[in-house]
Amino acid sequence: MTHHESDLAEVAASADRLLTAFASHDRDGYFSCFAPDATFLFHTSPEVLGSRASYEQEWAMWEAEGFHVDACDARDRRIDFLTPDVAVLTHRVRTRLAGIPEVQRERETIVFRRTSDDTWLAVHEHLSADPQEDA
Repeated sequence: MTHHESDLAEVAASADRLLTAFASHDRDGYFSCFAPDATFLFHTSPEVLGSRASYEQEWAMWEAEGFHVDACDARDRRIDFLTPDVAVLTHRVRTRLAGIPEVQRERETIVFRRTSDDTWLAVHEHLSADPQEDA
């Protein structure tokens, strides 16, 4: 396996951990996938969230209103490297939330950065509505 293939596998594994934690509503596991200085831009929120702590507060407010992830799957994954230490994941996500009959259809971009201990953490997430219908 080449160095690039190894990095690609590591970023994919980090993305899998993040998605698995989100899909099972594992709050702690999910937020551990993000750097403290990560930023978040969601089509459902009026402002950019400027840190992991800000997003955790937003998540807690959503939970107080009944937010709970029942399932989530991703498709059309693509990972591109901007530098040897920065990778961008794009994919389509389909999320089922408790109490909401329709599936949430979204596109997502997550930027990962290699840390000083050679792990990959998400440093930016951008979520937008996906106009594509499922086949």
